[in-house]
Amino acid sequence: MSDDILDPVEIRVLAVLAEKEALTPDNYPLSLNALTNGCNQLSSRDPVMQLSEETVADTLERLAARKLVSAITQAGARVTKYEHRMRIKWTLEQDKLAILTVLMLRGLQTAGEIRTRTGRQHEFKSVAEVEAGLQFLIDKYPPLVAKLALAPGTKEPRYGHLLGGEEVLAREEAGYASAAPSASRGDRVSQLEQEVQQLREEVAALSAQFEQFRRQFE
Repeated sequence: MSDDILDPVEIRVLAVLAEKEALTPDNYPLSLNALTNGCNQLSSRDPVMQLSEETVADTLERLAARKLVSAITQAGARVTKYEHRMRIKWTLEQDKLAILTVLMLRGLQTAGEIRTRTGRQHEFKSVAEVEAGLQFLIDKYPPLVAKLALAPGTKEPRYGHLLGGEEVLAREEAGYASAAPSASRGDRVSQLEQEVQQLREEVAALSAQFEQFRRQFE
């Protein structure tokens, strides 16, 4: 996809638009200020960035020229808002878009990590569902995602997006491999994240059951 390679800021802007569309639909499309704040967010971002509104505005112009972003001017509104067009550009359903968005926001990840981190954008019932979505993105032409070789000391393969080009992905892979001694810690963190997500789901289910039980006595 040499003609469609995106730079890191373009990738961040698109990913934030897709993330906020799912997480805060009442505030979507996003204003320039909200989008800039989302790009500079400290949580759920790797790497963390510090972008100015001017930089984000210039990036939006480039993305709009490539039909990846649309500017929306609502009747009576003073502020122009922006929405992504990745779903249309690459013919992606929400599950595939959620996977791609998390890879764009947080770098190389295992299928298990992706499942944990996409919970609010799309709820995958199993890691196998995530792997099926990843395979869809790998099989597209040109491919949007690549599966990486197992790094030393790891048990699960990691995946990365190809929107920045194969060379950028190769550098990310090399950087991860050089940090392999800490990989086991990352795996433990991933496991803990998954356990927390499971506990949250169990608490939500218990709360729903209690509410149903309580209503019987009203």
